[in-house]
Amino acid sequence: MAAPKIFVTGTTGYIGGDALHVITKAHPEFDITCLVRNSDKGAQVASQYPKVKLVYSDLDDAALIEEEAKKADIVLDCANADHEVSANAIAKGLAAHSSDRPGCWIHTSGTGILLFTDMQRKIFGEASTKIYDDWDGIGEMFSLPDFAPHRTVDKIVQAAGVDLSDRINTAIVCPPAIYGKGRGPGNQRSIQVYELARCTLEKKQGIQVGAGKTFWSNVHIFDLSDCYLRLVEDAAMRGGRATWGKEGYYFTENGEQAWGQVSKGIASAAHKQGFLSSEQVVTVSAEEADKLTPHGSMLFGANSRSKAIRARKLLGWSPKERSLNDELPDVVASEARRLGLVEGHASKVAGG
Repeated sequence: MAAPKIFVTGTTGYIGGDALHVITKAHPEFDITCLVRNSDKGAQVASQYPKVKLVYSDLDDAALIEEEAKKADIVLDCANADHEVSANAIAKGLAAHSSDRPGCWIHTSGTGILLFTDMQRKIFGEASTKIYDDWDGIGEMFSLPDFAPHRTVDKIVQAAGVDLSDRINTAIVCPPAIYGKGRGPGNQRSIQVYELARCTLEKKQGIQVGAGKTFWSNVHIFDLSDCYLRLVEDAAMRGGRATWGKEGYYFTENGEQAWGQVSKGIASAAHKQGFLSSEQVVTVSAEEADKLTPHGSMLFGANSRSKAIRARKLLGWSPKERSLNDELPDVVASEARRLGLVEGHASKVAGG
């Protein structure tokens, strides 16, 4: 069987870069083409993956993306969960496939889509008992309100997988808060937990939004990439384990955290590493959180609770990396280095 042709977006990003790392390591025979914005980004990818083909443009280049999707057996879309132009182009390109050679579209969304209730209520820092799942509750993921984050592009993907199911197999991967250092050629840093650590270090005190009782599911980047690998393998081998279209929705959590507990863990780690005078955590308002980092009230003060059943049942996905709590000292240390608060290992070696 010929090696599958895979078109990948977002390969210099955090999620796409780590997924590319895992896929190329497991399957060096795959014929992979990556979209990169410029020669600098291309050099990053080429230096790490010399066999990967590159096409140069951006997500607004609908004609190029449509053409690459048309040629690909699998599109792994990790660039931007809210980019309608590229999503429509992928759908149009894959629609050119025939029923005897359907294309597979693995799209990256995010559990920010579950924030809509707290967005409506404008209540931050308080817990919610609502937990979404991708098995018995999968129907809910096809009927969320249109104003929910990422919903617009989710609908484009879902429509393609339902209305054109003879030619397009779609799967949406919906990661929660991600942690761990990535292994890709570009950005290796996640956002939420790392931004909370940055804000803590800059304010020189622990912070939480409101009562700190909100919950958000989480996953290590290595475990998330393992889920992408399993989906890509199933698509490539026409294995029949994965579900697509109406049942093609995959949460990827490995537990959850209350943001107040994360705040305490970060403050404790920062204190032990000598960056804070105490482990005290202070309360900030939603407005203050938004000033500390874009959408801080939502990132640290709203609920996004999910349960990943489908990948575990169908793909044998079994997260095994260390917990978020165990990762927090490294999160603090890495943010301290980014802020210039401590010398990195290379600097220490060079200096002495």
